[in-house]
Amino acid sequence: MEPATDGGIRVLVVYALPDRQWALPVAVAPGARIRDAIAQSGIAVACPDLPGGVDGPWDVGVFNRPATPDDVVHDGDRIEIYRPLQIDPKEARRLRAGAHR
Repeated sequence: MEPATDGGIRVLVVYALPDRQWALPVAVAPGARIRDAIAQSGIAVACPDLPGGVDGPWDVGVFNRPATPDDVVHDGDRIEIYRPLQIDPKEARRLRAGAHR
């Protein structure tokens, strides 16, 4: 992604399902928050099943690091919107361990 030359900040908003992915580049004003970038990306329109819909709340991260929708974005950030867990990781581990017995 090329740096913005107009003083704006360019970020990439991504969301993935098991069979489809969205990666939408968006330019935002300096000082914009993650929630602003998500709204400006139009990802909620492109993906109607987005958890939280247009207004959130969303579980988000930047480059696989946990973040909040109110965090300020930086040029080149990859904003990731996470899906809810299907099963608690501890429960999944118990089920796998039980299957091996």
